[in-house]
Amino acid sequence: MELNDKVALVTGGASGLGQATVEAFISKGAKVVILDINEQNANEIIKKLGEENVLFISTNIMEEEPVVKAVTEIKDKFGSLHIAVNCAGTGYPGRILGKESPHPLDAFKFIINLNLVGTFNVMRIAAELMDKNDPDEKGEKGVIINTASIAGYEGQIGQSAYSASKAGVIGLTLTAARDLARHAVRVCTIAPGIFDTPLMQLAPDKVRDPLLDSTQFPHRFGKPHEFADLAVHIVENSYLNGETIRLDSAMRMKPR
Repeated sequence: MELNDKVALVTGGASGLGQATVEAFISKGAKVVILDINEQNANEIIKKLGEENVLFISTNIMEEEPVVKAVTEIKDKFGSLHIAVNCAGTGYPGRILGKESPHPLDAFKFIINLNLVGTFNVMRIAAELMDKNDPDEKGEKGVIINTASIAGYEGQIGQSAYSASKAGVIGLTLTAARDLARHAVRVCTIAPGIFDTPLMQLAPDKVRDPLLDSTQFPHRFGKPHEFADLAVHIVENSYLNGETIRLDSAMRMKPR
């Protein structure tokens, strides 16, 4: 699918990997809608990229009604939706058995709800609108890209909630692609390694250095534009479907 003149939504698009994806899509001629809760950052992006190219909708992706409302607003403004990229997510560090008590159940539920349920929620509602599109010259109606993590394969100590949520996204990928195949909507997932995002830049050296040591080649953190470049390729490569792609310089996470 060509990005030019297409409409895309990006959850978590106000920072980090999501922001890089927004910028890459716009450079290819797409209109992009940011679903996020960080209005201040989103407004800065709109100033930079132009309000004619970017729309911000404050959205809690964990709930049905806000996502339905956001997608309806996209339909009303643009008439269609072709691409959805799920970048919204977070983590919670904590061992299953801590020094004083077990892992808080509410914290575990929150991470699952945001990273996994939120992804599924946006995917299903976006796909419904994509299904109304006329197929393009390649027969496609839409593309959905979800974000997992290499922690979904080899989570570290203290990452039970995060790893479980991202493993769920990985497990969802092929099934979603098969479910949506008859609707001409492709589904892929990117499983990033360690990227030089604003959140990672705030981490102390004792956290950053062991992670950097685990990278192979290139021996560095990933750059957000490299995630965005892969997202662009997934959209443009019509034969890429049902696949989770590791983007991690051959990194394998150590236990801690």
